[in-house]
Amino acid sequence: MASSQDPAPRRDPVPHLVWDWNGTLLHDIEIVLAATNAAFAEVGIAGMTLERYRELYCVPISEFQRRALGRAVTAEEARALDEAFHRHYFAHSDTAALADGAADLVTGWARAGRTQSVCSLAEHDRLGPWLTRLGIAEHFLRVDGSRDAGPSVGKAAQMARHLAAMAGVDPARVVVIGDAADDARAAAHAGAKAVLYTGGSHSRRSLSGAGVPVVDSLAEAVSVAEEVVRRG
Repeated sequence: MASSQDPAPRRDPVPHLVWDWNGTLLHDIEIVLAATNAAFAEVGIAGMTLERYRELYCVPISEFQRRALGRAVTAEEARALDEAFHRHYFAHSDTAALADGAADLVTGWARAGRTQSVCSLAEHDRLGPWLTRLGIAEHFLRVDGSRDAGPSVGKAAQMARHLAAMAGVDPARVVVIGDAADDARAAAHAGAKAVLYTGGSHSRRSLSGAGVPVVDSLAEAVSVAEEVVRRG
């Protein structure tokens, strides 16, 4: 029998999960690809396959466009591509569903008394209704989308603000789960860890250079998140 002098049993730290939205919790990559190809077609650029898109995609978007075209886009082309992409994307975005297993993972994490949040560069005014429509809005400690200049702000600045706004959440036990190398950079900038998921905008090969674990399912991402925090 343990005596009163015995140390308390060690408890492994539990991560706070910060979920990315587009391409991570929301499985919208086919809609993103279709909108990209439709936008390209409007300015006379050939479309691409999903595999090609994932190999080329990066931020800033101007660099992705340069890779796709083999040259820098003009300011006029950039404006036209941005307008056309968003027009085509939002015409179909309400048909996007949660990624496989996402609803059960998010619900189970919350019911276990664990905390999680969403940090996205999607427009904040659209993000809340998306989460509500898909039935998971109540499971998050905080939800932050972009309230200002969208992707031009950068995910790193967005992540730092997101974590700073949550009192009691130690960045050292935060794990960001996202689908882009930019999510890993944002996590590092904010003092957090990251796990990257291959179901969104990047190929496994392009994610592998981020220096963080890369997984093929969200269930595996959650399991790995627990392990990386446990290891410290």
